[in-house]
Amino acid sequence: MRAIQVSELGGPEVLRLVEAEAPAPGPGEVAIDVAYAGVNFAEVKARSDGYRVTSLPFVPGLEVSGRVRALGAGVEGLAVGQEVAAMAEGGGYADVAVVAAATVFPVPEGVDLRTAATLPTVLPTAHALIHEVGRLRAGETVLVQGAAGGVGTVVGQLAKLAGAGAVYGVVSSEAKAAYAREHGYDDAFLTSTFAEDVRRATGGRGVDLVLDPVGGETLRRGLDALALFGRLVSYGNAGGEPAWQVGQPELYPRALSISGFSILTLAQGAPDALREIAGRAFALAADGRVKLPVTAEFPLEEAAEAHRLMEGRTSTGKLLLRVN
Repeated sequence: MRAIQVSELGGPEVLRLVEAEAPAPGPGEVAIDVAYAGVNFAEVKARSDGYRVTSLPFVPGLEVSGRVRALGAGVEGLAVGQEVAAMAEGGGYADVAVVAAATVFPVPEGVDLRTAATLPTVLPTAHALIHEVGRLRAGETVLVQGAAGGVGTVVGQLAKLAGAGAVYGVVSSEAKAAYAREHGYDDAFLTSTFAEDVRRATGGRGVDLVLDPVGGETLRRGLDALALFGRLVSYGNAGGEPAWQVGQPELYPRALSISGFSILTLAQGAPDALREIAGRAFALAADGRVKLPVTAEFPLEEAAEAHRLMEGRTSTGKLLLRVN
């Protein structure tokens, strides 16, 4: 089979197409003939910085869609040939991927495999940020960092469906601001001025909920944008800055709270909870209430080009690799 392999950490050029033996599923695992693989920023960080990489070489890829190729011992509820979407711990950039059965989901009726590849990580993450962790209530205001990315595109729509009073996005360019406004955001602000823009847009009050995948100084400024009793959910460190320390002086005066979320950690530690969240999230995509546009698609052998586009911070929506 074909696979994209990383033998050394570095730039997109280290993503190399190789021929490898197709993996077979072990107990509790499923082998999938991959149709499409999603491209995520976590994979860029894995390739460049070794994020969540246990050893070299490795095959990146955290989400796929395709058809069940084989079932490992003890796997029930799935059938060979069935169309599925799946979350992987790696290995998605290949003709065949092996994943834990707990993170394999039947493709909802009416959803094609191309669309299904956008679902496994993005939709459950966005749903959890708004509902299970963020606990958004009708009428509250939301601020979303990375509003034009995959998760950001879905979060804006989910917040509106949940009855948010206003949803604001933070982006890196005016082009991305326009994209965010087209996908459910009431307004979008540039990274350099967002804290001041939020205060102005809310009459000095601030927002009730901030969703932050960036970390570092951006997280600190997000705290400054919160209203009394405001909540911040941290779900990444895309900025690569050292972890920012927060304590009583920052939280007590306005009774603020901070939560954390990782879809990959949830998949490992609480797969049943992940399946419940994914079921609710996928239903919204199946009936058309939430849409995640695929804005660029590359053949498997051009995975490096997909990474260059994402790393350049100019992409919006979802990027895919077309495998089979």
